[in-house]
Amino acid sequence: MQDDAPALLTEDDLALINALQLQPRASWTELGRALEVDPVTVARRFGRLSEQGAAWVGFSPGPRLFEQICVAFVVIDCAPGATTGVAQALSAHPHMLTIERAAAGHDILAIAATRDLPALSRYTLDLLPHLPGITAVEVRIVTHMFTEGGRWRIAALDPAQRAQLTGPPPAQTPVAPGEITPFDRALITRIAHDGRAPYQTLASDLGVSLNTAKRRTEQLTRRGLLRFRCDFARPLGGWPVAATLWARVPPADLPEIGHALVRLPETRNCAAVSGPHNLILQASLHSVSDVLRLETQLATAHPSLDIVDRVIALRQDKLMGRLLDPHGRSVGIVPPDFWSEPER
Repeated sequence: MQDDAPALLTEDDLALINALQLQPRASWTELGRALEVDPVTVARRFGRLSEQGAAWVGFSPGPRLFEQICVAFVVIDCAPGATTGVAQALSAHPHMLTIERAAAGHDILAIAATRDLPALSRYTLDLLPHLPGITAVEVRIVTHMFTEGGRWRIAALDPAQRAQLTGPPPAQTPVAPGEITPFDRALITRIAHDGRAPYQTLASDLGVSLNTAKRRTEQLTRRGLLRFRCDFARPLGGWPVAATLWARVPPADLPEIGHALVRLPETRNCAAVSGPHNLILQASLHSVSDVLRLETQLATAHPSLDIVDRVIALRQDKLMGRLLDPHGRSVGIVPPDFWSEPER
C-alpha cells in the first residue's frame, strides 16, 4: 500500500524524467552517458520510480493519428455528491483519455477520443447522459490539435545534456485512412502498459517475430501514428497545478496564436475547438499564483485573445489511460482504445 505522504521527486529523478521525455526508449547506456552516471544506476533509479508509480513511459497519439480519430473535450456536470463515483466509472472507459475534477464552472473535464464523429455522437449522446450521477454533458470537438501532453517537457537538463538526447525528428510518410490494423491496436495496448518494453518482449506477448514487432513499431512511429511519452506524478515533481483556459480568438488569428502558445514552457495541451470558446489551453504550473501570471502574459502578447474562463483542476483521476492517485502517481491503467465501439 502506498504511503499517504510520498517523498517529492529529487533533482536526479527529474533529470532522468526529462531525459526520458526526450528519448523514451533510449538505452540505459545512452541515458547514463547524458546524465553522467552508470547505466546500472539509471536502470535502478527508473525501476524505483516505476514501482512507486512516480514515473512511467507509455503511448501517445502521433500527429497523424489526430487526423484520423475524433477528439473532444467533454464538460460534465454531476448530481450533488456523485462526482467521485462518476469519475471512477468514467475512468474505466477506454475512450476517456484524461479526467480532471474541476474547482469551478463544472464538475469534470475529460478528453475523449473515438474512431470517428458518429462514434463520438453515440458515446456522448447515447451513453454518457444515461450514466448514474451525470446531469449534463457538453462536447467541444477538437478541430485542430496544436499540441498534446506527450510533447510537454520539463527543464531539468542543461543544454549539453539535452543535445546528447535530441536528434533530428524522424521523417514522416503520408498515411492513408484506416491504416491501423488489429495487430497495431494490440501493439499500442501493450506499449500503453510499458513503453520501454523490449522488442523481444513485445514480440513474445503478441505472438510474432522480433523483426515484425520492431518493424511495425518503427512504421507507426515514422508515419506519425504513434509516439512514446514519459509522464510522472506532477504534484511530486513541482507542478501541482493544472489549469485550463478557455479563450475566444478571431478565426483568422487562430493558427498564429495556437502555434505561439505551443512554444510556452507551461503549455500541456492546446487545441482549436468547436463552440463559442474556440481555443483551449491547458497548462502545468508551479503554483496557483502562476495562473494570473500566465493569463497576464497571454493578454499582453496576444491582444486579440480573449480569455473567457479559467479553471483549476482539484484532482486528476486519469492521464492518457493511466489511473492516478491523489498525488498523481500511477496506480493502474485502462489502455486507450479509440477504435472500439462505445459500450455501456
